[in-house]
Amino acid sequence: MKWHHIEENWAAFYEAIMDRWPEAEESELDEIDGDQRAFLRYIAELTEQEPVEAREEVVEWLRGELPSDVVMDPAHDSHSISLSGKYVPEGEDESDDDKRFGDD
Repeated sequence: MKWHHIEENWAAFYEAIMDRWPEAEESELDEIDGDQRAFLRYIAELTEQEPVEAREEVVEWLRGELPSDVVMDPAHDSHSISLSGKYVPEGEDESDDDKRFGDD
């Protein structure tokens, strides 16, 4: 991910942020409003780390995938689906319908 994706779509990243840092609070994220320096300070404070360590943690998080509601592009969707193959049991196709997820 690039920070400009995050800054432009800040609210769409709340779930990804709170998945990575469960103790993060939505009200605090509202105040940060996509400001990278404020976010780094917040993560350092939240995790009780030195700023350099928090920055490394955020950089690692940035290496992850963009949330699907940020990029609405069929090519991105196909790429994300193919990456999900590592979570699908052997013998199944990552594009198959699965009733557990509401697909009939």
